[in-house]
Amino acid sequence: MSLHELPPLPAWPYPFWIAHRGAGLEAPENTLGAFRVGAALGWRAFECDVKLSADGVPFLMHDSTLDRTTNRQGPCGVLDWSSLSRLDAGSWHSPAFAGEPPANLEDLAAWLLPQDLLLNLELKPVPGQAERTGTVVATTVARLWAGRTPPLLSSFEPQALAAARAAAPDLPRALLLETLRPGWLRTAESLGCVAVVTHHRLMQPTLRAQLRAAGMRALVYTVNEPEEARRLVALGIDGLISDAVRTFDPRRDPRTTPGH
Repeated sequence: MSLHELPPLPAWPYPFWIAHRGAGLEAPENTLGAFRVGAALGWRAFECDVKLSADGVPFLMHDSTLDRTTNRQGPCGVLDWSSLSRLDAGSWHSPAFAGEPPANLEDLAAWLLPQDLLLNLELKPVPGQAERTGTVVATTVARLWAGRTPPLLSSFEPQALAAARAAAPDLPRALLLETLRPGWLRTAESLGCVAVVTHHRLMQPTLRAQLRAAGMRALVYTVNEPEEARRLVALGIDGLISDAVRTFDPRRDPRTTPGH
């Protein structure tokens, strides 16, 4: 059966263009400041990373340590949210963002939802916390986004996605892949994923066809060059995560805008 003969996929509510870690090069990544910058530039969907504080509060941070993006060193999962919330997560980026605090998921939802902004939320557990992270984040998302378009929950860690599915089975899930490891498609199917998000170089016609035949959406990270974006648009992907928030025009959907 050719791709043209396959049944249509369910409606997809997320924009094509997704800003990486808020607007994580223009402002300190994974902070509300980064989301504000991205939204001011017209971006309507964002990717960010979420993990748990020691007292179980979902907060935004990519690394497993505080060293790179805050004024403190050491593992981030050993501090409670009260301590994390008082850190400076902005000075490392530039003086303009000095004092910008880390963001938690509740604060992010309160800022996003009134503006109808959408989210790709990567479950990024601290070591040994995959199951707990999936459970707590999914439960929190289901509560905060009740009746609204929820975040797409993605992760490189199947255990986190499995826990999220058990806690809130109706939330959409996506498997993240840096390489096409053996059994990746079976894993995505077993987790009930609606999408797979790969490193952009992995996305080739064969993989795109595999995903379409499996009834899954195809998304990629992190694309910053227009030529590569054009290649991926021609493949028919469903979403593109980018740092280049001033290079691409998020108001124009290349799937429906000729010549983009």
